Amino acid sequence: MAEDLVSDQLWEDFHTVVNMTSRELQEWLATADSGDGVDALPDQAGSDRSRQVLGVLAKRRTDLTPDDVTLMEGVVAEITELRGDDAETRAGDAAWRHRLMSLGHDPLKPAG
Repeated sequence: MAEDLVSDQLWEDFHTVVNMTSRELQEWLATADSGDGVDALPDQAGSDRSRQVLGVLAKRRTDLTPDDVTLMEGVVAEITELRGDDAETRAGDAAWRHRLMSLGHDPLKPAG
C-alpha cells in the first residue's frame, strides 16, 4: 500500500521542517531572490528540487512514490543540517535563508 512507503516519523518531520505552504513556496520561487528559473512560466519557476517539494506538498500521503520518499528524506536531512541545533527564528545571511526557502523552510516563521 502506498501509505506504507512513508513512515509516520518521516511524514511528521517533513511537514515540520517544510514550514511554508505550497502557495508561499510557489510565490517565493517566482521572485528574483529565489534565483532559479524566475523567467520561466510560473509552474516552472525554481529548481527541479524546489518543484519536487511543491509536488510532494500537493500530494496526499497515499499518493507518494518511492522517489517522493527519497526526496522527503533528503529535504529533512538538508534543512536539519542547515539549521543545526539552532531552531530559533532568525534571518541569517541572505544566501542561507534563500537556500532554505527554496526547500520550503522559512527560518523567519515561528515554530508551531
